Amino acid sequence: MRLTRTLQAAAAATALLLAASACGSSGGGSSGGGSSATGLNPPDLKAPTKLGTSEGQVNLIAWAGYVENGSNDPKADWVTDFQKQTGCQVHSKVAASSDEMVKLMKTGEYDAVSASGDASLRLIASGDAAPVNTELVPNYKDVFSGLKNGPWNSVKGTMYGIPHGRGANLLMYNTQKVTPAPTSWSAVFDDAAAYKGHVTAYDSPIYIADAALYLKAARPELKIKDPYALDQKQFDAAVALLKKQNADVGEYWSDYLKEVSAFKSGDSVVGTTWQVIANLAASEGAKVKAFVPKEGSTGWSDTWMIYARAKHPNCAYQWMNWIISPKVNAQVAEYFGEAPANSKACAETSDKNFCATYHAADEGYWKHIAFWNTPIEQCLDGRTDVKCVPYAKWVQAWTEIKG
Repeated sequence: MRLTRTLQAAAAATALLLAASACGSSGGGSSGGGSSATGLNPPDLKAPTKLGTSEGQVNLIAWAGYVENGSNDPKADWVTDFQKQTGCQVHSKVAASSDEMVKLMKTGEYDAVSASGDASLRLIASGDAAPVNTELVPNYKDVFSGLKNGPWNSVKGTMYGIPHGRGANLLMYNTQKVTPAPTSWSAVFDDAAAYKGHVTAYDSPIYIADAALYLKAARPELKIKDPYALDQKQFDAAVALLKKQNADVGEYWSDYLKEVSAFKSGDSVVGTTWQVIANLAASEGAKVKAFVPKEGSTGWSDTWMIYARAKHPNCAYQWMNWIISPKVNAQVAEYFGEAPANSKACAETSDKNFCATYHAADEGYWKHIAFWNTPIEQCLDGRTDVKCVPYAKWVQAWTEIKG
């Protein structure tokens, strides 16, 4: 199960995106399949047309809980069988942030990475991530449609990775202390003063998108179309809202165990969460509910991306196919706490209600989720008459927001 998913982007890494030239428009940051323009023209790299002989090893960068060999938990091991079946020995490194993933990929020592949306465009734009030939990944055909050709993992209809899983950033509240039951993100923004000192928020620059998503509905005059494509006026409005919220926030969290503890103790009564946290908090006695508010939510979708100059590309392709095979994808999803990518994985989960709880097959649900993406100067919503605020500036602003 993941412990942290901090998203501290480096200005140097983001600068790579600033040089990318604009091309087309995005689908507004929602998860709907088929929207593939990302606002950049990556280097002209080619995907392989066929696989060769296994190289005997593969070097991976992953979130904690994605590459398990039984050493952390004897019941969590999907690496050993992969090694036996393919002859590819797995060497993996756990990364604590998307920024760390980007830096490690640039060393050339790793073949593939489980990148979130705030890292994937950086890797694509810099030429570190190669296009993927999905025909060489047989299990790709069973991946949910909403995870294919997303604005965070494809360019002009070309996939730059294999989807691994997805999750939504939910609004969680204490059912005994927050009344009436909230329906809107206003509970943690415009109405946050009612719970002063007991509001919690996700500790990351990407949280600025949560404020933008709320303002998209609350202040239509701002004309926000995509929470990851903010011009200066829109960005300033989101930052101002978060600075105002700061006075009511008791804690910014990135470690899910701390959020569980805070909701159990009553230190936090309302704020952003993940489904896995809500499940754990409720199982430990916290009186909580979590849901997608009427404005929708942000969320994350992870993609296995292959290094453009990978030393072990054949083993990397075999790994990508293995990790989304039904049984393995089900194991990872349950261990990690996310909706699996493979539509056939739901029949393999040990908890037969798992996929219903995580809305795995409910594409209507995911249409209300704006998956993390990397803000760049070339507005991802297709506008060409203004420049949008790049992620490096989001990082700077986040420091100011927290004071």
